[in-house]
Amino acid sequence: MNNKALIPVLLLLAALLAIPFILAPKQEKLRGDSVPAEETLVIISAHNKALRDEYEQAFTQWYKKKYNRNIHIDFRNPGGTSDIMRYIADRYETEFRRLYEDNPQWGKWNSSIRTSFADERNCRTPEQKAARKRFLNSDVGIGIDIFAGGGVFNQEQTAAKGYAVDAGLAQSHPEYFKHIPPFFGGDKLYDPQGRFYGVVLSTFGILYNTERVKAMKDPRPPERWADLGDKRFFNTLSVADPTKSGSANKCYEIMIQQCMAACNDPEKGWQSGLSLLKKIFANARSISDSASKAVRDVAIGEAAAGTAIDTYGISEMLWSKHVFGSPRCVYVTPRGGTAVSADPVQMLRGAPNKKAARAFIAFLLSREGQLLHCLTPGTPGGPERNGINRPPIRRDLYTPELQKKFFLPGYDPYASGADFVYRPQWTGRYYSLLRVLLRTIVLEPHQELKEAYSAIIKAGGPEKVPQAMAKFNELPFTYREADKARSLLRVTPERSAAQVSATLREWSDHARSCYKEAARLAALGK
Repeated sequence: MNNKALIPVLLLLAALLAIPFILAPKQEKLRGDSVPAEETLVIISAHNKALRDEYEQAFTQWYKKKYNRNIHIDFRNPGGTSDIMRYIADRYETEFRRLYEDNPQWGKWNSSIRTSFADERNCRTPEQKAARKRFLNSDVGIGIDIFAGGGVFNQEQTAAKGYAVDAGLAQSHPEYFKHIPPFFGGDKLYDPQGRFYGVVLSTFGILYNTERVKAMKDPRPPERWADLGDKRFFNTLSVADPTKSGSANKCYEIMIQQCMAACNDPEKGWQSGLSLLKKIFANARSISDSASKAVRDVAIGEAAAGTAIDTYGISEMLWSKHVFGSPRCVYVTPRGGTAVSADPVQMLRGAPNKKAARAFIAFLLSREGQLLHCLTPGTPGGPERNGINRPPIRRDLYTPELQKKFFLPGYDPYASGADFVYRPQWTGRYYSLLRVLLRTIVLEPHQELKEAYSAIIKAGGPEKVPQAMAKFNELPFTYREADKARSLLRVTPERSAAQVSATLREWSDHARSCYKEAARLAALGK
């Protein structure tokens, strides 16, 4: 076949190949994408898509108005808060090692530097101290501008390691801090060094499904944390995994603090608080990877009740009221047992777009950004499509007139948490220890835990079998031993990862043994 004869064949083939592209539907443009973005802001967060969409919509408009530039937010969501913390730590280690090896005059990178450059406690030798100083004086980054959400404890951790830096809002917007107290209820609302800023407030409580609770033999709704540990809720609860959810772990810490306050004795309160958590997890029919999933299970009737952060619990309550005309699930703040904490935002070291990062934080704390969180969709100044349902951190917005427009009229966490004082000196330093402890004593041996509590219930309840309950409550260490236990979890030049893993297995094996013995004693009526 000559070249001229090939031309029609090739044209026909090209036409056939083009058909799918010609007929394909045009891709729908995202809001704010009608004009090409001149800048990008990269945010890592476990926030849901509805919140991310509203942030992008509102901030891009605000940024365009203020700076006459188009910006796009590139959200990164590698998982829950724990996943984000690991991701940030791994990336900074990788990037600082690259910087270190690019400067041979500093010496060779080694395991001693790896375990100390982001941990002041491990800096003992001149080499380690020098590496730490170099990291803190560097602008090494991980390609991410902002870490949003995750709770104060986790953002304090990233700040202490040196991953977060001062965003400078105290200097650029001192007027904001006339309306944001540095502390409330014993908890920090922002970092005095500017490395994180609370944006909204959170309380922790109980969400229960009205229909499921009415159908129970004892239809009283739960009002206190202790109610969730009652035998009448066996196999009906939905709770979140504290190793995956920072908000869940904070909720469990608050329960322990309430027990400590009730006993007026941290040692006894530690024991009774962990006993309550064991019973709550024994009552769980499901353990979710996220706090939002645990709440959703209650809302759809898969569970009768569960722990809830207010934004998730109230959102589900409002949704059910909208759909059914009256709430099918109800959020309650436990009497004497809820704390107010901040959900913060921070700028990361080496942020690629520092100007936009600072502007984003300033926007969130501005009047416009604060009202975005608490007004109902469609209200002037509120979100466009999705209710964020989060109370603002600025106290000047809790006016009678504005509160009428809130997602829950009159809701004021500053008032709801007034009867609870968080004491960081009691459990603050054990926040990470608690997460690991719960993994080893309630999550890994969950089947044995449930079987033990089931046997105790069948025997008539905890009061009828005191020996079984004592075994059920046994812990691998006491409150007085918590500092030592915490030190056993740190990988250091003197303590290997294998030794840490062996400690965790000991705790888990001890819990399984106790639950099996508790079940045996309960069967004997002891």
